Amino acid sequence: MRLEQLQAFLAIAETGSFQKAARQCGVTQSTISRQIQSLEADLGVELFHRTSYAKLTLGGESLLPRVRKICQEWQTATQELTDLIAGKQPELCIAAIHSLCASYLPPVLQKFCHDYPEVQLRVTSLGSDRALKVLKDGLVDLAIVMNNRFLITGKEMVVEALYEEPIEVLTSVHHPLAQYEHIPWSELVRYPQVVFKDGYGMQRLVQDKFERLEAKLQAALEVNTLDAFRGVVRQGELVALLPHSALMEARNDSTLAVRPLADNSGFTRRVVMVTTQDRLQIPPIKNFWQLVIENIPPQFQQQRSAS
Repeated sequence: MRLEQLQAFLAIAETGSFQKAARQCGVTQSTISRQIQSLEADLGVELFHRTSYAKLTLGGESLLPRVRKICQEWQTATQELTDLIAGKQPELCIAAIHSLCASYLPPVLQKFCHDYPEVQLRVTSLGSDRALKVLKDGLVDLAIVMNNRFLITGKEMVVEALYEEPIEVLTSVHHPLAQYEHIPWSELVRYPQVVFKDGYGMQRLVQDKFERLEAKLQAALEVNTLDAFRGVVRQGELVALLPHSALMEARNDSTLAVRPLADNSGFTRRVVMVTTQDRLQIPPIKNFWQLVIENIPPQFQQQRSAS
């Protein structure tokens, strides 16, 4: 049983004529007749009385509402695919790490909404690992995350490296480490830290760095928002290692201090944008992809060129 057979059956039932149905379907009358004969053979029942007027048999009457529903579903599905390819999708879902949602993405979001006012833009702040998982599960269209080569492999994945940024130290303005212009690692490892929760790329990056230094990471507290980091560090005891872009607000806070590390060679965060090959063919997604690349903040442009 083929779709064109069902479409031929529906056309005859609606027009009452094999000849009119053939014209409606754009085929010859003999083709329509063969399609109905084949359909009747598959079903083992006659569907039309062969008279001057194509009248449905009892079997045809029973089949008609089902066929009408199948053909309508097919028409709806093909129209949705046509709209998707043409860029007429109802929404675009983005997952991004917290610091980008606060600093990098707002102008990009504004420009996209101007270009595609009919597309509902949905942005969710997630840790890198979680963002990549929901991308692979098809729950979002695009993710902007910290690079993780183990989670972005696969032929279907498209990855764009956006920039690299240094990791810096956030402390209370009264913390002993705040006296340094550049904080030595030998001093930093002595103090307890507030870190990202499990599943965040920064937690893994910091843990790996401490292991390479053969030092123990004193992770006293886990949080998952930048507001929480600032609030906890402001109390004076804990410090945090955070990427440059996550410390924009902290630099303007008189109760906090941001200091670079004395030896920061290789201790950076690479931010990448990820989607799948098929999604990148859809105009709104492709447009958003290009906007992100074109609107990389000036402070990251040089780092992107060097990376």
